[in-house]
Amino acid sequence: MSPVAIQPAWVRITHWINALAVVLMVMSGWQVYDASPIFPVLRFHSAITLGGWLGGALLWHFAIMWMLVANFLVYLGLNLASGRLRRKLLPISFKSLASDLVAALRGKLGHEDLAHYNAVQKFAYLVVIVDIVFVILSGLAVWKAVQFPVLRTLMGGYDNARVVHFFAMSVLVAFFVVHVIMVALVPRSLLLMIRGR
Repeated sequence: MSPVAIQPAWVRITHWINALAVVLMVMSGWQVYDASPIFPVLRFHSAITLGGWLGGALLWHFAIMWMLVANFLVYLGLNLASGRLRRKLLPISFKSLASDLVAALRGKLGHEDLAHYNAVQKFAYLVVIVDIVFVILSGLAVWKAVQFPVLRTLMGGYDNARVVHFFAMSVLVAFFVVHVIMVALVPRSLLLMIRGR
């Protein structure tokens, strides 16, 4: 086992804070959604929601959003300042992405060296970073529609901002599910995110 940390402490800490924040935000967000559904046929069972009622869910959602935003800014700032984002996630080419995606779908994508991300991982992490920005901005447009009229307008109005927020959340949930499945398939990656090597 290498004494050098592959995942520095700040990456591991922000990763676990983000995981907790996303789970709590999604569960409380589903309770808020159920109070005024965008798609009437889609409702979330109370067993997977948080807050118990609209007021309780909003309290959870607004409390946890500060943790999500602060943690995301720390994560992104440290990644940019340290050059880690550029080293780990770039470059990425369409050819390497297509090749690795085909290998992943066939179950033949190698995971021997956890210090290096394959093209599918790079793409997924870049997508989720951009997606969290959309979650935050669309959430602001919904929460403070009057205070952020330009943001609300860029989202296509209040109702469209809700739709953007819903779909950005859905991308985040899909990433989370695939991420957990991949950890189950490559359990060494969980140890890496706990102890750093």
